Amino acid sequence: MRDWKEIGKKLLFPPIWLSIMLVIFSTGALICVFVKGMEESIIAYIIYVVSFYALVVLGALCWKVIPRRYRAVKSKMNENKYVNMYLSDAVFKNNIGLFRSLGINIIFVLVNIVSACVYRTFWFGIFAMYYAIIAMIHFLLVIYVRKNPIGKNRRGELRRARLCAGILMTVNLVLTGSILMMVFLDRGFNYKGILIYVVATYTFYITYAAVHDMIRYRKYQSPVMSITKITKLATALFSMLFLETAMFAQFGAETSAEVKKLMIMLTGAGISVAIVTMAIYMIVQTTREIKQYIHNKERD
Repeated sequence: MRDWKEIGKKLLFPPIWLSIMLVIFSTGALICVFVKGMEESIIAYIIYVVSFYALVVLGALCWKVIPRRYRAVKSKMNENKYVNMYLSDAVFKNNIGLFRSLGINIIFVLVNIVSACVYRTFWFGIFAMYYAIIAMIHFLLVIYVRKNPIGKNRRGELRRARLCAGILMTVNLVLTGSILMMVFLDRGFNYKGILIYVVATYTFYITYAAVHDMIRYRKYQSPVMSITKITKLATALFSMLFLETAMFAQFGAETSAEVKKLMIMLTGAGISVAIVTMAIYMIVQTTREIKQYIHNKERD
């Protein structure tokens, strides 16, 4: 029995150099099979078996090495004061995210303005407006957190969150404009080849991350952090709409134009309702708490 275990272990965990050679050989062989159109040949089936074995070996190697390396790297990173703060301090991480998002949005605004001028189309102009609105929200939040630590000025946080929620509602104007261009001018995105899968994966990831952060950061009871996560979710939902147009362009050849238009309008309406609902909820909640705060002050 022990001999069989040893043989199985050696087959599952061959030397590193052999594992690398297996992966390289399998990758190259599969490319040749598909390029030459040899999918049904005997050689192809042999390559399929070798490739499957290489995949199993690679998976076993990752299972063995990655967790240990991850713990070692994480331990090393935690020795740095700022990295440790980013990983353990939610407020610091939120502030870093605000600065990063502001920088990215400013770049997107400039790129879309240049594209609108070069290509002479309102399509990129709409995107420039959208990113300008999101950048304005992040700018106001960045200015606030630089002067006021989160959790120290509750009334100031409420007012800033209410202002940003009001600005967020204007995103619906941009959303309406983009939907009209998609429906009546057949605008949208078209990602070639495997890029569509990369974009889809990224879009689903940021949507999941936005929802996860909204739930996770609720316990901090910070209006500034809440509006930050609401804005992040609104951005993710906006990306979902554009992904839908790309999916139609890639896989919707047999779908009628009327169905495409209906689906885009329904998706846009759902996103619009979601953004307005979140913004109004934030405005109502912050206004109510501000009034309660003023009332308590006057009574004291």
